[in-house]
Amino acid sequence: MADVEKKAATAGKPKEPKPKTKKGLPVVPESVLKKRKKRENSRIISLHKKLTALANRKKKTREIFIRAEKYVKAYRAKERDEIRLMREAKKRGNYYIPGEAKLAFVIRIRGINRVAPKVRKTLQLLRLRQINNGIFVRLNKVSVGYFYVVLLISLSLCINPFLSVSGKQNIICVEDLIHEVFTVGDNFKYASNALWPFKLNNPTGGWRKKTIHYVEGGDFGNREDKINKLLRKMV
Repeated sequence: MADVEKKAATAGKPKEPKPKTKKGLPVVPESVLKKRKKRENSRIISLHKKLTALANRKKKTREIFIRAEKYVKAYRAKERDEIRLMREAKKRGNYYIPGEAKLAFVIRIRGINRVAPKVRKTLQLLRLRQINNGIFVRLNKVSVGYFYVVLLISLSLCINPFLSVSGKQNIICVEDLIHEVFTVGDNFKYASNALWPFKLNNPTGGWRKKTIHYVEGGDFGNREDKINKLLRKMV
């Protein structure tokens, strides 16, 4: 009796269509095919991006080596010219005077106790917020005015006009950054701001006298090329 009722109940329901087959294989739904095609396209695009990035990396590496060699040749040629001019001047009994410095390295060696607000603002503009912070600065009328304000209030800074170091702004490597800073090029401001202020240590052996000028046996003031010796002690 139960079997008869079950057959009668199922007889009224429409039969579900069987999935169509092709050559004895079930047909794959369209949604599954779309997902497969999407995954395949994504894989192809990802592979293409990787190959393109690899080619660009190789091209960039080659460009970096070419630029580095060009900078080395330019620096050596400039050094040879300086030596040649010095020798020629010596032969003629004259003195060779190099061009005015364009680059300075500034180090803050004192705190802010009893410092006027104008000097504090100047230190903020120079990004010298902590003791022993150092930055590269382009020497011009404005920067020299900053140094005058700071030195006038007896806040110690060390200036090096003759410091020697052998994308978007066409700076793609460390060599470009060093070249831009060393030559004080058109993108010097961008290159200088890209560098954080250098955090140096106290010099080996300590300071002599921070409140006395360097020419009087102290520490603050313009050391010219003598600051290289100080930097070696502070690195």
